[in-house]
Amino acid sequence: MTGRAPRRVALAGSVVGAVLVALDGTVLTIAQPALQRDLGASLTQVQWTSTGYLIAVASLLVLAGRLGDRYGHRRLFGYGMLGFAAASAGIGCAPGIGAVIALRVLQGACGALLQPATLGMLRAAYPPDELAMPIALRTSAIGVAAAAGPLVGGVLTAHLGWRSVFFLGVLPAVAIALLVLGVRGAEEPAGRDRAGLDAGGTLLLGAALACLVTGLVTLPGSGWSAVTVGALAGTCAATAAFVRHERRARDPLLSPALLASPVVAAALGVLLCASAALFGTLFTATYFLQNVLGLDALGTALRMLPTALCMVLAAPLGAVLLRRHGARPTTSGGLLLLAAGVFGFGRLDTGADRWAVAGCAFAMGAGFGTVMVTATEVLVRRARLVDAGVAGGLQQTAMNIGPTLGVATATPLLATGGDFVASMGTALTALAGLVCLAVLAAQRLPSAVRTSA
Repeated sequence: MTGRAPRRVALAGSVVGAVLVALDGTVLTIAQPALQRDLGASLTQVQWTSTGYLIAVASLLVLAGRLGDRYGHRRLFGYGMLGFAAASAGIGCAPGIGAVIALRVLQGACGALLQPATLGMLRAAYPPDELAMPIALRTSAIGVAAAAGPLVGGVLTAHLGWRSVFFLGVLPAVAIALLVLGVRGAEEPAGRDRAGLDAGGTLLLGAALACLVTGLVTLPGSGWSAVTVGALAGTCAATAAFVRHERRARDPLLSPALLASPVVAAALGVLLCASAALFGTLFTATYFLQNVLGLDALGTALRMLPTALCMVLAAPLGAVLLRRHGARPTTSGGLLLLAAGVFGFGRLDTGADRWAVAGCAFAMGAGFGTVMVTATEVLVRRARLVDAGVAGGLQQTAMNIGPTLGVATATPLLATGGDFVASMGTALTALAGLVCLAVLAAQRLPSAVRTSA
């Protein structure tokens, strides 16, 4: 292929890969009750189908990004996508809950291979000045998947059984993997100037992230138990050891130029806080709409549908605003809109009608869609081409840990007292405050806009 074909394939791979991963998570949530009944599993075992995946993917994302930088993002994407498809098919045929958990961990490892590559391929295929719109299209596609996932998962589970949701993406995954592997483009690393893998740093960072996710996942259900405290202590110890190792490593996993950039740190902080606030609010909203307002699962999904739809619409608009006004004002505006939606939802009570819920959902979706495009574009664009995969891995790490942090923040606050509405107000005020802290971080993002004659 010549001309623009490699770009189109890179964009198609990025979009389809992101959609399939997003769909997998949303349809699994709907299918879990049926899976539990069919396999005779305990609630704890079912929770590990999500927890095992999350630990695997979060601990391997940065390593996967470095592997993409060294061996080619196209290759990592294709192999990760094929592995993801094989694991999905295996789960659909699994005889018991133990096999499901093991295959979900394998699926998480394969997901870690492909997720940074969805951004690394774009960084290699597009000039920096043209990155915003491809990232916006990828973000919009994720919004479509978030909107369609619960509906598709519900229909498939009701009519074909829970196993069908895992077969849903197998053929598209194989097709896009073969297409991407068949195109040789600019994403291949040039020469032998590729950075080393830094095995020691990889192990320490993976351990730190695995411990952090374990601590955040167990905190809402177990409180400050021995497991939670031990996991968070392990996070601190592994992080300290990682920082010490990176200062001495000849080829560090995270390059000093990337770590020293205040812009990169600000973009990661913005993504972490924004995703924590949004998903912590969506978690809270589910209980409010079902247990307080008395809606069923479908009614809840329809009430929150504006969040995903506005995310779809806001992403390309965010790319346009980014080009015209720069990252700092665009990101700050998106964060303030997100904070308003989160804070407003926390003020709802038993008399809330659909329009009040829709208004908050609209603000959250529009704000988050804008922020995700602008902060991601800044992060990927600021990274050197040789570090594009690591930058993508850091972005995906923030987007995977943020939701877990949001739920871990909201759950203890919701448990205070017997009045759920009052507790919801406290929890969502805290999450809105977290977004306001992100506004301060966004002031480190670039504001200058280059104009052409």
